[in-house]
Amino acid sequence: MSLKDKLGLFGPGLLYAGAAVGVSHLVQSTRAGAEFGFQLVAIVLLVNMLKYPIFEAGPRYAAATGRTLLDGYRSIGAWAVWVYVLLSSFTMFIVMGAISIVTAGLFMQLTGIDIEIPTMAMLLLFLSVLILGFGHYSTLDQLMKLIIITLTISTLFALIFSVLEPVEKQAAFENTFNLSDHAHILFLVALIGWMPAPVDISIWHSIWSVSKNKEQGYRIPLSQALLDFKIGYWGTTFLAVCFLALGALIMYGTPESPAPNSTEFAKQFINLYTINLGQWAFPFIALAAFTTMFSTLLTCLDAYPRTLRRSTEILITKYQSSRYHNGLYWFWLLLTVSGTTVLLHFYLRDMRAMVDLATTISFILAPVLAILNYIALHHPQVPDDAKLSGAFKYFYLTSTGLLIAFSLLFLLYGT
Repeated sequence: MSLKDKLGLFGPGLLYAGAAVGVSHLVQSTRAGAEFGFQLVAIVLLVNMLKYPIFEAGPRYAAATGRTLLDGYRSIGAWAVWVYVLLSSFTMFIVMGAISIVTAGLFMQLTGIDIEIPTMAMLLLFLSVLILGFGHYSTLDQLMKLIIITLTISTLFALIFSVLEPVEKQAAFENTFNLSDHAHILFLVALIGWMPAPVDISIWHSIWSVSKNKEQGYRIPLSQALLDFKIGYWGTTFLAVCFLALGALIMYGTPESPAPNSTEFAKQFINLYTINLGQWAFPFIALAAFTTMFSTLLTCLDAYPRTLRRSTEILITKYQSSRYHNGLYWFWLLLTVSGTTVLLHFYLRDMRAMVDLATTISFILAPVLAILNYIALHHPQVPDDAKLSGAFKYFYLTSTGLLIAFSLLFLLYGT
């Protein structure tokens, strides 16, 4: 197999990265560094480590069975698929609202257009619908590779220069994270809710993997699928630490704090780079940041209709016919955009409030999908060599148990 062929096997892991490196990294990780310096870097690393086996369930199941995790849920019982549909229907408008409002702020910084943020967010949503109407899996696959590489290189350069040329800080400045502070607890929940990403992406990943298999014409081996996933997963973990470091090195200890308005925050975020690289870098960084968030918008806006289409096909027999395939996708796509538009227009306009709400909901619901993923992976239909075993099995159970405990503690004491 040639090098080009080997590289062609990679894709779902980078789509995962494209979906993950968005609000959780550009907004939440940067805020963590700006408000608390390096105090939360251990939390970011620990959360990524604990959630790893739960996210790995997606590519593992798809590589072992050639089917999506939703098919695995169906093997548990139709109720499991219904649980996913209900959770997605409950969260998707808020999630897409948070992503679109951040993307809108970056676009307005890039172009200089000055209109209301919700209006710009709606326009970007409708543009995304047009793009998805003509796009396919392979388009997203190729686009993501370029975007992730560009952002990673830019971030590394900005981080290096921020270390070499430190920003002047306030004397004796200290903002200590305190577990007894209710506001700090709420921020911590919002940070780890989407760190590194919502658990839903494990299901999306299984669908991307099945699509990749169809594109390749054969099922990619488990070892290759997991390698692809690990590169994407640990790459996004590294970037989360980089964004936290940028916030800590440039904003922590200065009069500037992360703005709740997405346009102002976008300006602050881009300044993290231009302060170190120079003003010449503005168009490149603004474009890289916008394309990163826009790719997240596209990826998530495509993933919800795909997963809900597959759920509908599984739950309602008559829709399994191929003649309904495109119609179901467009139904769920337009419903997602319509619901998000209503939410943006009438309810939430504050970026920070919308992001914190979306990430907190994901934090609370994550254990449900973690449990379903585990049960699906250990169904008799899954080959024994693909099931979790030994220490890794107990690692998964421990991670799920901690997610359940943290969610219960938050519901009891954090609200």
